[in-house]
Amino acid sequence: MSYCFNIAVCLVLVILQTTVMPYLSLLDRFYDLLIPFIVYLGLLRPVREGLLFVCFIGFIMDNISGSPFGLYLTSYLWLFAGVKAITQLLQVGKRVFAITLIVAAGVLVENLIFLGSLAIFSPEQQFAGDAIKIVAVQVLWALLTGALFLIVFRNTHDWLAVGLKAFYAHQSE
Repeated sequence: MSYCFNIAVCLVLVILQTTVMPYLSLLDRFYDLLIPFIVYLGLLRPVREGLLFVCFIGFIMDNISGSPFGLYLTSYLWLFAGVKAITQLLQVGKRVFAITLIVAAGVLVENLIFLGSLAIFSPEQQFAGDAIKIVAVQVLWALLTGALFLIVFRNTHDWLAVGLKAFYAHQSE
């Protein structure tokens, strides 16, 4: 059940991010929607399951984006590893403030990886002030909505698990 849920969430987020959000003027500078899901995988799912889906998401995003291959996969793997490391050091649990900061830090880290790769692949280009403004807006969006996404992911997963357990219990009677 977890695998089906994770695949469905991955595909819905990728479709929303690539086909719907660029056309909504309020959300055109929104952060990568897959970051809260990767944080969710890092916080609440086993390493084996989370790593599988982080690689799956990274591979999909690398294939549909125009970025150098491996950029999304690298940033998602670092984010997942960072979340796992933080949970080993600190007990984040269900603390909304800590989760919000982790999502915002994830958005910042992803943008730094993207800007760093741009600097490596195109050293003649200089960063405009707009890049800093866009990153700041994305981090602000993450602070406002990051924990909400994680709560929705967790509650939906729990609701589906309870519903399926009740369904199978009813079927076996």
